[in-house]
Amino acid sequence: MNHTTGLNRGLGSKGGPLDRLPESLHAAFDCAFAGISRTLETFTPQLTPREVGTITSVSVGIAKVSGLPGVGFEELVKFPGGLYGIAFNVDEDEIGVVLLGECQHLRAGDEVERTGRVMDVPVGDGLIGRVIDPLGGTLDGKGPVAFSERLPIERPAQPIMNRAPVTVPLQTGLLVIDALVPIGRGQRELILGDRQTGKSAIAIDTILNQRDQNVLCVYCAIGQRASSVAKVIANLREQGAMVYTVVVVVEGNDPPGLAYIAPYAATSIAEHFMEAGRDVLIVYDDLTHHARAYRELSLLLRRPPGREAFPGDIFYIHSRLLERATHLRDDLRGGSLTALPIIETEAQNISAYIPTNLISITDGQIYLSPTLFELGNLPAVDVGKSVSRVGGKAQRAAYRGVAGNLKLAYAQFTELESFAKFGTRLDDHTRKIIDHGQRIRAVLKQPEFQPASVSEQIVVLLALTCGLLDAVPIEKVRDAEQALRKAAADIPSAIRQRFTSSDKLSDQDRKAMLDVVGNALAPFQPKPDPELKKNP
Repeated sequence: MNHTTGLNRGLGSKGGPLDRLPESLHAAFDCAFAGISRTLETFTPQLTPREVGTITSVSVGIAKVSGLPGVGFEELVKFPGGLYGIAFNVDEDEIGVVLLGECQHLRAGDEVERTGRVMDVPVGDGLIGRVIDPLGGTLDGKGPVAFSERLPIERPAQPIMNRAPVTVPLQTGLLVIDALVPIGRGQRELILGDRQTGKSAIAIDTILNQRDQNVLCVYCAIGQRASSVAKVIANLREQGAMVYTVVVVVEGNDPPGLAYIAPYAATSIAEHFMEAGRDVLIVYDDLTHHARAYRELSLLLRRPPGREAFPGDIFYIHSRLLERATHLRDDLRGGSLTALPIIETEAQNISAYIPTNLISITDGQIYLSPTLFELGNLPAVDVGKSVSRVGGKAQRAAYRGVAGNLKLAYAQFTELESFAKFGTRLDDHTRKIIDHGQRIRAVLKQPEFQPASVSEQIVVLLALTCGLLDAVPIEKVRDAEQALRKAAADIPSAIRQRFTSSDKLSDQDRKAMLDVVGNALAPFQPKPDPELKKNP
């Protein structure tokens, strides 16, 4: 017997359950069924058009797709398995898509769907202290990221009228940079040099020095070895810097599409904090890998290669990235975004294609010399080839008062030192210049993970420029410098407050500081020979 027929027979037949229900329930059922009937009569199904294309070919990091006539440039498209890609080449017959993940499961003929949006990244305070990938996925095993909103990774740079002059310094804690190549908040300062010359170390020391400076940091590792990135993150955690740092990571074995979008995603994260009125430092480590990833994608998509096989728009992808670093006006909350891009040179060739591009885009460069690195002069900053085109205006007046001629004195020393190597007989004046330069070089050496405060740097610079270290034996200069750093705490607080203001140091301030410096250096001064006293 049909179960439905039996049910109807039981409910509707004479003596069935419905016949025994009260009249009020009969009326309620009739009303309900009448409402359902009216709703069904008025309901019109909504048809949502959906563009679906198919994969025609798949290569390493890219896919060719046909059948998406309405897709836009840089629109996000969805592949099977939850894989996303960015529409890069939009041609009449097919589009070239940059894949943002592993593509082994994709096959020709698979369906591809439009999303109608561009690539975006989660932003917000919940990202501080986390390690993420450019898609917003977590890499630190601490669960999903809490975020306030999502921002497109590609955003227009702030208009000129929204920008303010760079007037506040960004202290790196490195004496050679803060004194000779200063950086301002909102500046773009390039760090370049051959591999293994300490480029990343300068950036990490700068991040460590932002503790208690009210500066958030974003470290973007592009194409680095997993062991190198793990070491950097471990150092940041050990030094207590992860509490104000966001780390965006793309490893060397990740698809080139992720390496391409990584710096843009990191910049959007930093811009969110800048637009909220915060000062932010972002480090791109490094843009050499970024340029190579873009070259790989471009050549696979059959874009014409230009100089050194890089496509002609390689300048544009870096300029639109670094132009987003700025200092906003006070009525726009006055936030700032300082960029420290890192680039790798080959055989000290700073006039190569990519280094030349980035030097012209940025506001100065810090060049690291392999020769200085091999001699143990760390950080190996070549003062002659390093320059800051903006930061000098943001440098504190106290720095300019005690380090005004330091760069010139060091340049004279390096020139004379090369002549002295030939065994040339030197007069007393030349010998004094060389002795003074040797003390400058010794003081500019600084161990890793030991940033110096503003007070410590100014005290050391004052002793150096006034010639008080010239009488200290060269082998004791390092100990004398440590004594000067400790003595910085003995300087009156009123004077130390002027170190971080725009006020110049008065003669009384200098006299009080020189008294402290003299007391600190007294144990390192050579003792007079008693024989000379007996026989003058």
